[in-house]
Amino acid sequence: MTVESVKPGASATTATTAPGEPPLAGGGVPLLGHGWKLVSDPLAFMAQLRDHGDVVRIRLGPKTVYAVTTPALTGEVALSPDYIIAGPLWESLEDLLGEEGVATANGPLHRRQRRTIQPAFRLDAIPAYGPVMAEEAHALVERWRSGEALDITAESFRVAVRVAARCLMRGSYMDARAERICADLATLFSGMYQRMVVPLGPLYKVPLPANREFNRALADLHVLVDEIVADRRASGQKPDDLLTALLEARDEKGEPIGEQEIHDQVIAILTPGSETVGATVMSLLLVLTEHPEVGDKIHHEVETVVGDRPVAFEDVRKLTYTANVVTETLRLYPAVWVLTRRAVTDTELGGYRIPRGADLIYSPYAIQRDRRSYGRNEEFDPDRWLPERAKDVPKYAMSPFSVGNRKCPSDHFSMAELTLITAAVASAYRFEHAPGSDARARIGITLRPRRLMLRALPR
Repeated sequence: MTVESVKPGASATTATTAPGEPPLAGGGVPLLGHGWKLVSDPLAFMAQLRDHGDVVRIRLGPKTVYAVTTPALTGEVALSPDYIIAGPLWESLEDLLGEEGVATANGPLHRRQRRTIQPAFRLDAIPAYGPVMAEEAHALVERWRSGEALDITAESFRVAVRVAARCLMRGSYMDARAERICADLATLFSGMYQRMVVPLGPLYKVPLPANREFNRALADLHVLVDEIVADRRASGQKPDDLLTALLEARDEKGEPIGEQEIHDQVIAILTPGSETVGATVMSLLLVLTEHPEVGDKIHHEVETVVGDRPVAFEDVRKLTYTANVVTETLRLYPAVWVLTRRAVTDTELGGYRIPRGADLIYSPYAIQRDRRSYGRNEEFDPDRWLPERAKDVPKYAMSPFSVGNRKCPSDHFSMAELTLITAAVASAYRFEHAPGSDARARIGITLRPRRLMLRALPR
């Protein structure tokens, strides 16, 4: 399946009625507003907001935020120049991602950065990464032959970090750092979600144990990035990869880009991509555990397409059922489950007035599980992505990589990686929960199972 952006229709407004204020969601409490709901049960809270309107006001502490609840309007927000990357989500990520990386930049800086990194993710560039993807996928298969209980959190993030690092920042220097990166990210993405939904500002500077651990992980990750850049420069090597492109990039005046921008760009390569891919690998393994018939079908497809040899990158285009399993997993368990934007002008959305400077929030999780867009919306059904059925899905009801100029540049890279990993492990193993496994959702900046412990049973 390919999810592409198309121009949205205009918001439904009348020429004679001035736009009013959206309705206020119920259930707020003094001081915290709706923040407590976004801490206690955020998925259910976001999922029910559409029942109260296409655009709904919620309160996060003292701040009013506009929740956008329909596919068409989220597409409009993503594509309109009236809204930029900003708001509670990005403010909570600022200490990690900085202000000069492609994930957080806006305007001309963002456009230049996209031009710098886009060649690494062109369709014709991705096959060059195929051997690395296949090697890492089969390394999982070999490592799991022991029959021991597997910590799927560690395994999933390890493979995600290693693929990103080896493909985009080639060099053995990443091997010793992959585990530190994974540990740091687990701490950071949990703490950042709390800072987004309960914006208590100075209280997060109090030297409490949780704050100290957050600050330790943040400092260590920034040190790691500086080490990676320094090691590449010291090597004198210039492989054809994304890190070389960054080190040789020029700004609008033809000058080398600054050290801070290089640092922030490397962070943007390593962290959001590794976090989202790792979370999705966890969800895929949960699907294979709880829907063994899905794994059986993938095994049969791989046998039919590949035969007795190990699955390779060149097989990915033929593994259509496996790709549909990945797509359905992205629908039901989107790693990026919440997004925010900021209005840069007084504007109108869905017939409601949105003032300049207002923050908007919307949830791909809620959009992609909405009963108005999907029959049997809570059911895991890979066949809903067969061409004859996928055409019935409303526009923007399935945008796991976003749309417009903020669409993830690595969408094809990530789909190929996830399809190959899923095919390799499902064709080799069935899975069952091991003692201590907790498949409940862990809510942070990203969404993933809380603590997934599995046994891999050879087929």
